Amino acid sequence: MTVLTVVDPTTEKVVREVPAASPEELTAAIERSQTAFELWRSTSFARRAEVLTAVATYLRENTEHLAPLMTEEMGKPITEARGEVAKAAWAAEHYAAHAESYLATEHIASDATSSYVQYLPLGPVLGVLPWNAPFWLAFRFCSPALMAGNTAVMKHDPHVPGCAAAIEEAFRAAGAPEGVFQAVQAATPDVEAMIRDPRIRAVSFTGSDRAGSAVAATAASEIKPAVLELGGSDPFIVLADADLEKAADVAALSRIINAGQSCIAAKRVIVERSVHDEFVELLTERLRNLVVGDPREETTQVGPIARDDLRENLHRQVTSTVTAGATCVLGGHMPEGEGFFYPVTLLTGVEPGMAACAEETFGPVAAVIAADDAEHALALANDTAYGLGASVWTTSERGEEMARRIEAGQVSVNGIVKTDPRLPSGGIKRSGYGRELGPHGIREFVNAQQVWVGPVAS
Repeated sequence: MTVLTVVDPTTEKVVREVPAASPEELTAAIERSQTAFELWRSTSFARRAEVLTAVATYLRENTEHLAPLMTEEMGKPITEARGEVAKAAWAAEHYAAHAESYLATEHIASDATSSYVQYLPLGPVLGVLPWNAPFWLAFRFCSPALMAGNTAVMKHDPHVPGCAAAIEEAFRAAGAPEGVFQAVQAATPDVEAMIRDPRIRAVSFTGSDRAGSAVAATAASEIKPAVLELGGSDPFIVLADADLEKAADVAALSRIINAGQSCIAAKRVIVERSVHDEFVELLTERLRNLVVGDPREETTQVGPIARDDLRENLHRQVTSTVTAGATCVLGGHMPEGEGFFYPVTLLTGVEPGMAACAEETFGPVAAVIAADDAEHALALANDTAYGLGASVWTTSERGEEMARRIEAGQVSVNGIVKTDPRLPSGGIKRSGYGRELGPHGIREFVNAQQVWVGPVAS
């Protein structure tokens, strides 16, 4: 029997062991989802909204119970964990309020007496999710899917089973119909069989590009739609006419949220050479003052890396980059003592091909690359296999012009790259395909059914 084992990254102690679901249990869960769909699909938007709003209320009222689960299972600082619970509730509330308008029937003139497109649910949707934002990513997946009339089966990361169970309990406590939302404690090798189950009609996956490729191949072989939100190596472009103080503030924040374990965090800081040294001084000052420590403490800004193997890989990337010629301005050493901590690290003199530039870094490591001018900065930004998010710091007019030339699914001009329930989010290239959130996200898992009503118009 497979057991999902949770190690607290702060103490390195086993805090939870959960038996993985058997194939029979997974089949039963999918069957419940299919049964629930037959009723849920015909419920009104108002009824669906009642359920999602009640779930959001439960999340807000139980924040002090839910947030510590993230701190325990994956090391998220408690202040960030509370914010994540609130953001998850916001996603549910947003779709409860706007799903009906997002999916309103569109009338299109043709030779028919009446012709239109209506958006209908598909059926049970499988969400395969990672550990780094257990509550937010769950509700980013399930809120639009459920409000569209689908049912949701969530296979969460095996390192956050406590979070997964708590999310399912939120639906149960809020009075959601049985089977509408389920969290299955499945082992990773069971994902393929779940995707291939004929009752699963679509797949939403968030994770690495390697795992995403496998999910995409399986879904495609079954001719099922999939949305993939994969890794990123997001460029953070600072040009000579930028507000350097503000850019440095946001670069530091973007780099260390969730200890840098975010797909859309700034990964490659590309700075125009004429302001490079000044900007590095500003960024160094901000990074040096960050508090690394126990994520349960209110003053902690940077917690541990979620797992020891992830920390080892991060350190490999740093040491490889320094060996290749980069300069380590801050951090860069493997700390002794308890917990999977890694110091806030700043690398300068980074060039294309070095590990910290060519690979996705998942940790509190900022890599600064010098660019000769704006055109060079743009070329460096696009010189990556990824295309998730990007930011550019310059005048607003120039930034908007450059955004059209940046190869990314999301560009922020003079602001932090973030996810927002009101706006679509997703990537291109090896960062995936499809969109989540906003009006675009809810239309990923629906049947855009064209209806033609005769007779032919005279």
